[in-house]
Amino acid sequence: MTAVMLAKTLDLPRVEWLQLRRQGIGGSDAAAILGLNPWKTPMDVWLEKTGEFTRNDEQNEKMYWGNVLEDVVAREFMARTGLKVRRRNAILKHKDLPFMIANIDRLVTGQRAGLECKTAGQYTADDWAMGVPEYYQAQVQHYMAVTGYPVWFVAVLIGGQEFKYYKITRDNYFIRQLIEAETEFWNMVETRTPPPVDGTKASTELIKRLYPEAEKGKEVELPFEAFELIQQYERACEEEKRIKLIKDEAVNKLKDMLGTAERGSIHGRRVIWQNVVSKRLDTKALQKEYPDIYERFAQGITYRRFSIK
Repeated sequence: MTAVMLAKTLDLPRVEWLQLRRQGIGGSDAAAILGLNPWKTPMDVWLEKTGEFTRNDEQNEKMYWGNVLEDVVAREFMARTGLKVRRRNAILKHKDLPFMIANIDRLVTGQRAGLECKTAGQYTADDWAMGVPEYYQAQVQHYMAVTGYPVWFVAVLIGGQEFKYYKITRDNYFIRQLIEAETEFWNMVETRTPPPVDGTKASTELIKRLYPEAEKGKEVELPFEAFELIQQYERACEEEKRIKLIKDEAVNKLKDMLGTAERGSIHGRRVIWQNVVSKRLDTKALQKEYPDIYERFAQGITYRRFSIK
């Protein structure tokens, strides 16, 4: 192995482990930086690495069972392949590019190879129908870039009842592209230059944080490309209206078919239109009847309203 140890992880507190992860680009970040991760964007990664935004890193139920089942997946991999694997209780870093780090699941004993253990729910089973999803392939290619290894195995337990494993070989062309992308991205982290804004929630949150309030009366001349963005926005609004009409038509026709029934079913799909009791505070009545109490608890919220006229 050509990688260098950044830190030992055995008995390392989770808070310290998370801090170490922010010191570089890990395998789970690689796909996001390349735009391959369906749940995470380059902006999400940038916000995390710069400390502009801290995720809720408390272990949720999905993360808990993923950790618990990791050992089960590893043992099943050994049983089916005859290979032996062992833990590598360390965060590793690339010998020449220290911002490329890896927190790997297992190493294969006697081989220059590693093992990534995955669990997947039934709703993501289709992602595995044609092999390892590309976002996980990017992850293990990142690990091979860091360690110098030529092979990585991926084992997955799908829906708690279907086990698969795959052998991924090193793709030097892909790794060169990956290193180029990660080098460029880490430079943006170090210079605190955010990736281009897009329509993701991460970009929306960053824009809010950067420009929380408008300077009253201030007006600027927009660049030429702004007109194209205005047209893009207006076309999207029209398309949104059209799609909403189609959606609402389907909902209303299904409701009409249900009538007074609470549920309906067809081909394994269930349509539910049930009674829900929801209590909401009538702020207008409260302000009228008890103005002192209303003023005491009312909170003023400042936000910026966007519109095009």
